[in-house]
Amino acid sequence: MTDTSAGVDRRRGRDETEEERADRKWGELIQEVRVAQTGVQILFGFLLTVVFTPRYAQLADTDQVIYIVTVVLGACATGALIGPVSLHRLVSGRQVKPQAVVWASRMTFVGLVLLLATMTSSLLLILRVATHDGFVPYLVTAVVVWYLLMWFGVPLWTRHRYSSR
Repeated sequence: MTDTSAGVDRRRGRDETEEERADRKWGELIQEVRVAQTGVQILFGFLLTVVFTPRYAQLADTDQVIYIVTVVLGACATGALIGPVSLHRLVSGRQVKPQAVVWASRMTFVGLVLLLATMTSSLLLILRVATHDGFVPYLVTAVVVWYLLMWFGVPLWTRHRYSSR
């Protein structure tokens, strides 16, 4: 914002073009996606091996359903978190980086929500098999609340608290 009455330049934020902003945001987004991708790929790889263990056949039907849902969620999370890379590759050089950043950001957010669901169902399955106790849903709920607080609550509070109006 420029205050012409005082002759003082009072801009907020960075002095960058739309393309420079898109380049910066793209770089930041890719760094964030790398962290999430690594986690989801390790979790998904582990999940894929479970069905080939002798213990899988001994799981109750409910636990097998939870496992199948977990694998599908993991596959969807993996797809959403790898999506920005494919998007970038397919639109690179077409002068649409600002729009690509918006769509890649949306894919990443969907991927994080799917990762949350994958981790929740994985935790539910593991604790059900490991303990067979009635407290498992409460423990899983507490962990989900923790994830929601750390992944969405604190960032949204920070955005609200420290963003200029």
